[in-house]
Amino acid sequence: MNQNNFGKQSKKSGSFFKYSDRVWQGIKAINHRYQIIRWLILIFLTLFLMMSIYMTYIAKTMDVSNLHSSLKRPTIIYDDSGHQAGQFSGQKGSYVGLKEISPNLPNAIISTEDRNFYHEHGFSVRGYGRAVLLMIKNKLLHRNYISGGGSTLTQQLVKNTYLTQQQTFNRKLKELFMSIQVANVYPKNDILTMYMNNAYFGNGVYGVQDASERYFGLPASKLPVQDAAILAGMLTNPGAFNPINHPKLSKERRNVVLYLMAENHKISMSKARALAKTPINVKNNYIYRSYYQYPYYFDAVINEAINRYGISESDIMNHGYRIYTTLNQKQQSDLQNNFRNKNNFPHNARDGAKVQAASIAMNPHTGGVTAVVGGRGKPVFRGYNRATQMTRQPGSTMKPLAVYTPALESGYRYDSKLLNKPKSYDHGTYTPKNYNNVYTGHVPMYKALAQSMNAPTVWLLNRIGVDKGFKSAEKFGIPLTNRDKNLALGLGGLSKGVSPQQMASAYTAFANKGTRTSPHYIRKIVNASGKVIVNNTGSTTHNVMSPGTAKQMTSMMLGVFDDGSGVDAKPNGYQVAGKTGSTQADNTGDSDATRDKWIVGYTPDVVLATWEGFDKTDRAQHLENLSGTGIGPLFKTEMQEIIPTTKETSFNVKDAQTIADKKNSSSSNNLDDFKQKASKVTADFDQGFDSVKKSTHQLFNKAKHFLE
Repeated sequence: MNQNNFGKQSKKSGSFFKYSDRVWQGIKAINHRYQIIRWLILIFLTLFLMMSIYMTYIAKTMDVSNLHSSLKRPTIIYDDSGHQAGQFSGQKGSYVGLKEISPNLPNAIISTEDRNFYHEHGFSVRGYGRAVLLMIKNKLLHRNYISGGGSTLTQQLVKNTYLTQQQTFNRKLKELFMSIQVANVYPKNDILTMYMNNAYFGNGVYGVQDASERYFGLPASKLPVQDAAILAGMLTNPGAFNPINHPKLSKERRNVVLYLMAENHKISMSKARALAKTPINVKNNYIYRSYYQYPYYFDAVINEAINRYGISESDIMNHGYRIYTTLNQKQQSDLQNNFRNKNNFPHNARDGAKVQAASIAMNPHTGGVTAVVGGRGKPVFRGYNRATQMTRQPGSTMKPLAVYTPALESGYRYDSKLLNKPKSYDHGTYTPKNYNNVYTGHVPMYKALAQSMNAPTVWLLNRIGVDKGFKSAEKFGIPLTNRDKNLALGLGGLSKGVSPQQMASAYTAFANKGTRTSPHYIRKIVNASGKVIVNNTGSTTHNVMSPGTAKQMTSMMLGVFDDGSGVDAKPNGYQVAGKTGSTQADNTGDSDATRDKWIVGYTPDVVLATWEGFDKTDRAQHLENLSGTGIGPLFKTEMQEIIPTTKETSFNVKDAQTIADKKNSSSSNNLDDFKQKASKVTADFDQGFDSVKKSTHQLFNKAKHFLE
């Protein structure tokens, strides 16, 4: 029975081998005929060659030759007077040379991180072998990342300065080729020095100098072996092996490093054992020095360099540029101080939400932004800037742009009479109302603007035509869509909204004789070798209105702060023209709830736009019923501090109310003169008539006497 089964199995096995042999012979014949294996090898080598060429190109174009100088030399920001205002760089800590670092630290780092550092050419073959195996494993498990690969110190330097921390095979390939390029350009000691100065050690501390001061109260040059071992041990996981937060784990990791140093013959094993028994003594002498002291302004500078001039953030941070800006440090410091003072703002909402705000100041003649603050609270690097990125409804600050300017350009005058009555438009679907429903029948244009009356504004827009208002607003640089071609445009009802920076730019046309200037921050950029790569010598201008119209508009808008809606925002001792605005909050259950408050004001030397409101408006978060200071006093304080930093040029026009009063007074005087002269003529006539009458009577008597 067993023999029969064995025979059957032998026959099956023989058949299988014959079949397998037949298949193999067929494959060999096909391969012999079509050279498949050679084609596969050729395709693989071609792909490898193309990938190598591409990665080499990437490595070459990164220009690693500037790496050392850029880490040592930060990018410096200069203000409008050429004075240094701050600096930033990819090197986040204090940079020190290798001679200023205790040899205990590089010995500990090399023993732990990369023992073959002085013998390899930027990468480790065994490390990449592990990376390939891990990649295959993760692909089989459907993971789109690799789990590390024994990166050398050179690779870690490249990753920290040029690449992301994302664990992908593409990133590892870039890291490989760039590491080779770095190894070609720099000697080993320079690479090691750059690595130690750029490494992260937890608690926001970068570089061995600041880490030594932060954890041990010593400069890096005086670091003993046991403390050097702690810092070297932190490199793999600064959070877990932090001697402040995790002293036990830190000590265990330190002792591992000490034994690795002994294995690598940097210290003796007996010394390693002795030091392993010593306690960790933490002392903090680190003083944080921030050179990024104007965060919202510096963020805007970086954004402009990226978006307008095509310079990457990495280049800005790492290439040691000198950037000359339009910044006024006094104005910027004052704005920031005002925003830090909670007494300048309404109290928080019932749910604790903070009232937000944004302010931006511009030179109306050059377009240079002199100061900007984009919010309250602690800013983050290149975070949200409400002054430049936010879009909100502008409310009545749109009236001068979309209604009164085109009306003057169409032949109306500052004192033209406007209808000030409730009136419906668009077949009765739209009825604008004045604040508190107060109407006067008719009102002069300057008073309608100063008092921010809605009914006469919409009536005027309807008379000149929405198309004229639409085109005028576009000239002022307001972003509009076809959906904005309606009468609500006159009251600032836009489909998208505007930013404070756009409103400030729009109002430069009034301060600059009818010509609008586009905002900018950068005047010039010089690279590390002294070459000027950006030279923004001219201003971008746009003609909006005639100088005469600009003068009449300024005359009317002076009344906004003298006796109009912005009287509480007028700075003491100064004349300011401009406009206030607010928007209604919907879905709050409060008909008086306000979503946004605006003031845009100017002198001949500066334009300031300020916005106030909540990031999110709802029943709990709106501006009504909040105690504390409103936007008027904030704007007043800002202008009182900004104007003295300018030329303090006076307006060459009086406010419209004064001109109208003088005109009316002149008309009244002329009427009185006319009445006096008319009375004199009448008196003279009466006197003459009496004289004639008397003479006639005497003549008649003489004649009568003669006849008798």
